[in-house]
Amino acid sequence: MIKSLKTILFIILSIFTLSSIQGQNISINDFHLEGLKDGSLVIKSGNATGPVDFLISGEKEVVVFNQGTGNINLDFDQSGKLLFIKSQGVLKVQKLYHVAKLKNGAARSRKIPMWLSLIPPLIAIILALIFKEVIISLFVGIWAGAFIAGGLRIESIYYFIQSFFKVIEKYIIGALNDSGHLSVIVFSLLIGGMVAIISKNGGMAGVVKSLSKYARTETSTQFITWLLGVAIFFDDYANTLIVGNTMRSLTDKFKISREKLAYIVDSTAAPVSAIAFITTWIGAELGFIDGGLQLLENYNGPATPYAVFLSSLKYAFYPVLTLIFILIIIFTKKDYGPMLKAEHRSRTTGQVSSANSAAEDEPDMEDLSPVKGASLKWYNAAIPVATVIIMTIFGLIDTGMAASYGQLTEAGVNTTSGWGEIWSKLGSLSNGDGFFMKLGTLIGNADSYVALLWSSLSGVVMAIILTLRGKIMSLFDTMHWMVNGFKTMLPALIILTLAWALAIITSDLHTADFITSALEGNIPPYFMPTIIFVLAALIAFSTGSSWSTMAILYPIAIPSTWAICIASGIDPDHSLEILLNVISTVLAASVLGDHCSPISDTTILSSLASDCNHIDHVKTQMPYALTVGFVAIICNTLSTFFGGGWLLSMILVVVSIGALYLFVNKKGSVAASNSEIM
Repeated sequence: MIKSLKTILFIILSIFTLSSIQGQNISINDFHLEGLKDGSLVIKSGNATGPVDFLISGEKEVVVFNQGTGNINLDFDQSGKLLFIKSQGVLKVQKLYHVAKLKNGAARSRKIPMWLSLIPPLIAIILALIFKEVIISLFVGIWAGAFIAGGLRIESIYYFIQSFFKVIEKYIIGALNDSGHLSVIVFSLLIGGMVAIISKNGGMAGVVKSLSKYARTETSTQFITWLLGVAIFFDDYANTLIVGNTMRSLTDKFKISREKLAYIVDSTAAPVSAIAFITTWIGAELGFIDGGLQLLENYNGPATPYAVFLSSLKYAFYPVLTLIFILIIIFTKKDYGPMLKAEHRSRTTGQVSSANSAAEDEPDMEDLSPVKGASLKWYNAAIPVATVIIMTIFGLIDTGMAASYGQLTEAGVNTTSGWGEIWSKLGSLSNGDGFFMKLGTLIGNADSYVALLWSSLSGVVMAIILTLRGKIMSLFDTMHWMVNGFKTMLPALIILTLAWALAIITSDLHTADFITSALEGNIPPYFMPTIIFVLAALIAFSTGSSWSTMAILYPIAIPSTWAICIASGIDPDHSLEILLNVISTVLAASVLGDHCSPISDTTILSSLASDCNHIDHVKTQMPYALTVGFVAIICNTLSTFFGGGWLLSMILVVVSIGALYLFVNKKGSVAASNSEIM
């Protein structure tokens, strides 16, 4: 084991010393910006002569050099502009500049070292872990990023203060000025309002009473939480908010720590949504995979992105092992690390959250116990929750049908807007008439944000109708508690907004590009899954987004893996297995990095839904995520050396389960009775 670790570490470190990357076009070795000339930005590169391809802030531009001098036509003012310039070809040189006009009409250009792009997320993460206060940590991280993106202007206090105001003026407002982000905020608020209503009308207490027939011990309660997390597989946001809010009262009853609840909620949400056949993730995943496949030459694998996705699932070791690892933790009744301390505190003192014992920590959520005289009817909660689930599925189908109809029309396929006829002709879009192929295409075309908005609004309306119909509360009181439910969501939504703003900073500073280029080099083909696993986990941890990580890595990892394998003389069948392994690895490692990152939106929502101190959740979950991640990376590496395939993957999963069980079984157990609570 130690020898394997040394080998992997050696390869990762050696990559930093490699500089040549194979390509088709010859490019310049270096370049730098100078001032303005005739309204154009001057770029210098030795004695280069002729056209050179550049990517300038994501846009392709051909710069014609004449004896080392070229011109870039860009518009920028005194406030300045951030330019990410990357040359194309054999040597992909990338640099970050801040350019601004001076009062005299000249230009000021300042090169920003790419390694500084790591500073904003590192500051936010380190401060959050040290001080256990997320809001100020994220704000300081964004401020640092705004100062860097503003050109590192240390010559005047004015620019330092200006970067402070940029935090809210540009980045927080920018995070809110996004329809997807606003949809998540509204969805979360509506779910919070629904939870408050069904708590006050006695519905949640009725669910707890009903589930108590099955959740009679600490173990069975945690298992039901896991089961609900797996059952609500179609969306990680809905999964997190529904399961966390539904099970919190029951886990509190059995003195299960909020940290353990948050871990189970978080570690069933993204893993199951990432690998399930039909989820709100599938459209993005297929789009990313398809973009990478379009860049392949002499490809002989599955014909469609959905078929590729299904074929790659045999290498999804981290999501699968995470779901199994939770069961091992539950049934062995063993914990370790910070989670063991949290569980011991909860079982011995009854303080399910550290917030109950530390004045400086965030307060517990507002009291949502049933109003006086409320009948504890389980269906007052179950029907609104079921409405959310059903309406989410309906919304996915409806928006998917509408989008598919538009695509069929554009493709010249004669069809009506009826669901039946659209379904019958979906095969022309999915290149296959199989049920799952067409269903994958349908859900991939759906608008998940619209579906979530429909479902949450329907859930709130249903909760209000049931409350008024049962004469449990007046309309005034029902609205009052709905608004209070909104309030309970605000602290986490503030954190979520700041996390999104930080993501904008990391995007502007091209943090992921820096990490990717630092790990690029002549990578041995059999170690591609290993290197990509580490790279994806680092990017997801630094940016707090598994989706962004997939969007960045798939277009790089897919063609690079295929080209390296073919160039190394590996047979096409084995090359395909390595490619499928890498495709699955990007997805799996993105989820791992997301689980470990305190600036991840799903991690924040898991803390919110479980009413757990956010940093406590991160600290207790990280050792578990890293344990499974360590085993998963070994499985991904071994599978490439032994040819891959379903049989080998199943053997590796079984062996890994045994190893994880033996590892956990040696750890400490919580000193608490497992007897029934009457």
